[in-house]
Amino acid sequence: MTGRSPARRGILTAAAGMAGVAAVAVAAPGARAAERTGAPASRWTTSWATVQTAPTASDTVASAGLTDGVHTAVVRLSAGGQVRLRYGNAFGAVPILVGPVTAGGRPVTFDGRPRGWMAAGASLTSDPVEGLRVSEGARLSVETRLPGPTGPLSFHRNTHASHTVDGVRTKSVFLLTGVETTGAEGPVLAVLGDSIAEGVGTPDDADLRWPDQLARRLPGSAVANLGISGNRLLLNDTRFGPGGQARFDRDVLSLRGLRTVLVHLGVNDLQQPPSQTDPALYLAGYRQLVLRARNAGLRIVGATIAPFEGWVRWTPELDAVRRQVNRTVRTGRVFDAVADFDTALRDPGRPSRLLPAHDSGDGLHPSPSGHTALAAAVNRRHLL
Repeated sequence: MTGRSPARRGILTAAAGMAGVAAVAVAAPGARAAERTGAPASRWTTSWATVQTAPTASDTVASAGLTDGVHTAVVRLSAGGQVRLRYGNAFGAVPILVGPVTAGGRPVTFDGRPRGWMAAGASLTSDPVEGLRVSEGARLSVETRLPGPTGPLSFHRNTHASHTVDGVRTKSVFLLTGVETTGAEGPVLAVLGDSIAEGVGTPDDADLRWPDQLARRLPGSAVANLGISGNRLLLNDTRFGPGGQARFDRDVLSLRGLRTVLVHLGVNDLQQPPSQTDPALYLAGYRQLVLRARNAGLRIVGATIAPFEGWVRWTPELDAVRRQVNRTVRTGRVFDAVADFDTALRDPGRPSRLLPAHDSGDGLHPSPSGHTALAAAVNRRHLL
C-alpha cells in the first residue's frame, strides 16, 4: 500500500493500546541494559502467540506487502507483567526494517536502538517496553508502521479477531508473532492445532476459542494458540502452511517458558484431498512429535480426533480410520497424556457426528459450547 507522506516513510511504530493495561514505572536503566544483553532472559515467557504462513495470490495485502503502511493488531494476553514484542519474517525473501516503535505511547527499542532489521526467515525481539505493565487477560493493541517496500509479508490469515491495515478492517496479523511478559506463575502451554484451535465456529472478538477458555481456567499460566485453519499433521499445503511435522521446531520450540505442548491435528489429513487413510502414518507422525518434545524437555498431550459426519467430505471409510487412530491414542501410550476431544464433542446416539449443541452447523467445527467442552476436556494435572 502507498500514499503516505515521504516524511513518514522509514518509520515503523508498534503501539500497545491501553484497554485493560496499567502503565507504571518499571526497570531502572542498568536493569534495562542487562535485559538487552539477555541476562534475565529466564523470566520472560510467552503470553500471546500466533503462527505464520506464506501469502498466496488471493491474499492481496500480504502478497503485495506494504510501503509506509500501518497495521494495528489487538491481541488477548494470558499472563501479565512487563512486556516485549516479537516479530517474525518466516517466509520473507528480503530483510524488513522495524522501528522506531512505540508501545502504549512509550518508545520501544531493539538492542537499545530505535530501529532493527529483521532478516529474511528470522525473528526480531524488542527490548522490554519501559514503563509498561499489563494485567492478566488484558487486550493489547499493537500498531506497527512499515516503511517498506516490504515485499510479501509472513502473516496469520484469520485470527477471528478484528485488526486493521491502514484503517481497513482485517482478521489477519502481519509480522507480529508474539508478546512475552514477566508475570506467568504457572506453565506455558502451546496448542499445535488446526481451524478448531484457531477459532472457527466462534464469533470474532469474543475470545471463545477453546484455548482462550482454557487460559481462563489456568490463572497465572499462559496458553499459546498455534492453530492454523486447514493445517495437517502429515502434509504441507500452499495455502494452509507447513504441516505439524514441518513447523514444530519453529512454531513450538521457539516459545519462551514453554512446558507442555498439546497436539490437536489429524482431521484435515482425513478430509482434505489427498486423504491419508493409513492409521499407521498418523501414529508415526504423532510419535515423532512426542520424541522431539521430550528431547526438548517438554510434556506432550495428544487430542483425539473429533467426529465430523455432516461435513462435505465425510465418509464412513474415513470415520473408520479416525476411530482406529483414536483407539490407539487412548490406549497405546503414544503421548504423556490424552485430551479426549472425541468423547467431549460426539453425539452418544451417533458417535460419528458432533452433539447438535456442540455443532456450529457444518458438522466439523464446534460451536461456542463445543469449545467450552474442549477446554473442559483438558486435565490441568496433565499440563504440569
